[in-house]
Amino acid sequence: MRRVDRTSPLTVLAFAAAGVATGLLVQFFLSSRGRPPLVPPIPLPVTILILAVGILALGLVLRRATTRDTGGNVNPFTAVRILAAARAGQFAGALLGGFGGGLALSLLTRSVPAPTETWLPMLLVLASGVALVVCGVIAEHLCRIPPDDEERDADAADQPA
Repeated sequence: MRRVDRTSPLTVLAFAAAGVATGLLVQFFLSSRGRPPLVPPIPLPVTILILAVGILALGLVLRRATTRDTGGNVNPFTAVRILAAARAGQFAGALLGGFGGGLALSLLTRSVPAPTETWLPMLLVLASGVALVVCGVIAEHLCRIPPDDEERDADAADQPA
């Protein structure tokens, strides 16, 4: 069976760069029209953090099930779904965190400093996006098969039935 590779950090960085570019473009478009900057609502970073905690919790539950001495069987479809959620969390966290960073970065070009009510939600989105990426990476690591299982499977495959 083919081993699944880890998510490439370059892919995550590409999503973050796309988020930064989108955030900058949105702010520059609004600024060119004479409109106020886009301020993300406070529930957005809270929701992102809830997703991060949920993905991490699912990864921990899966790891406990695979490392039990009782030989707890794990449904492989469940493991794949958790792995997919961890990877999607990395991509979404990088994109949303980059978007928040792009929104905040555009405020640095202004001659008048923005009030705290404007830039704080942007930085909260950035921080929660980073937290989602970190939780996704940890959950992806927790979804790996323990080395002793791989060795045991390889030994069983070498021996005749």
